[in-house]
Amino acid sequence: MESLLLMVAMIAVFYFLIIRPENKRKKQAEQMRSSLKKGDRVTTIGGMVGKIVQVNDSTIVFETSEDRVRIEVTKWAVQSTGAMEQAAAQKSGKKADKVEEKVEETPAVEEKATETVEAPAAEEKPSYDPEIK
Repeated sequence: MESLLLMVAMIAVFYFLIIRPENKRKKQAEQMRSSLKKGDRVTTIGGMVGKIVQVNDSTIVFETSEDRVRIEVTKWAVQSTGAMEQAAAQKSGKKADKVEEKVEETPAVEEKATETVEAPAAEEKPSYDPEIK
């Protein structure tokens, strides 16, 4: 009976720590890919960055540079959009503000001066060939 209860508990922990967050990430990625529109800045899973110029059912076409190089990729190849990157930057900016507040609240600690002792001069080592000077 105890082993059955332990097994059920392990499955529940596994579900809440691994399966549920993964499903949430998949759902969020699918929502991001379905909301792609012309003009969005995207980054592909291969690391290419560009601006969307055309959206089709299962593919997008984006420009990668000022030379107007156009590349067509499937929607699932899009890793992130500019909107996601901006949201992440804002989120990290808020965290940085909190860290600065904590730093200001910390009392200053006085450092004691320490003496520096110079190491004795190193002895000259012979070159690779002792006959060459």
